[in-house]
Amino acid sequence: MSNGSLKTRLAFIGAGQMAEALIGGLLTAGLCEPGEVTATDVSQSRLRLMKERFGIRTASENREAVAWGQVIILAVKPQVLAVVLVDVMAAWRDQLVISIAAGVPIQRIAAGLPDGARIVRVMPNAPALVGAGMSAFTLGPGVTQAEGRLATRLLESVGRAVAVDESQMNAVTGLSGSGPAYVCVAIEALADGGVKMGLPRPIAEQLAVQTVLGAARMLLETGEHPARLKDRVASPGGTTIAGLHQLEQGGVRNALIAAVEAATKRSEELGH
Repeated sequence: MSNGSLKTRLAFIGAGQMAEALIGGLLTAGLCEPGEVTATDVSQSRLRLMKERFGIRTASENREAVAWGQVIILAVKPQVLAVVLVDVMAAWRDQLVISIAAGVPIQRIAAGLPDGARIVRVMPNAPALVGAGMSAFTLGPGVTQAEGRLATRLLESVGRAVAVDESQMNAVTGLSGSGPAYVCVAIEALADGGVKMGLPRPIAEQLAVQTVLGAARMLLETGEHPARLKDRVASPGGTTIAGLHQLEQGGVRNALIAAVEAATKRSEELGH
């Protein structure tokens, strides 16, 4: 349900999957009309697809989109960001800039824009594609409260959003950014376990996926600590505690912690 339009023109520089997710979420939530969104991309076929699907405006040149937009969303790969910022600079009108370019700090973006540019750095994740994303964001210097609320509403159109210090962004990347892949590995392994014990694979996969979804919803809706819900499922001398014991012996907990740590360090390396 809409909480009212954003009442602003949004220019997406880059029309990849994450831009598609955000545009779809904004339109579904009624936060903007198709005519209030424009997008650019190096792929003309991609732009045609976006225009056909959403009815949005498209532009062949970044500078055209920047000159039109009141909020600029940088939805490009980090390696092409420097080139894109040249186009943004050429058509600059003191807009709010929201960047979802992974690993690129606010300071590096600001270096390619005029002094005083207001920048919001965002780390979304893949489930935004189905409206279940988890985004973390940092407000750069000079970003107003109203602009912060606008960025929050935009991100919440495809899931949940939380503000963090920029120093924590690499850890966000290691956890929620990369985390969907870890969960997919866990789901695949659970399904494999079911197959090993005699279940048909389609049923095993359905059981695994719905079990993970249900556990996540229980945690979100109750607000309880994961350990408390785990303890409620594990009855004395029962099946669950036997399985949990095996997980501890296999080092699953340590492996997940190490995965977040490794991804965080890699994000730090890419940011440099």
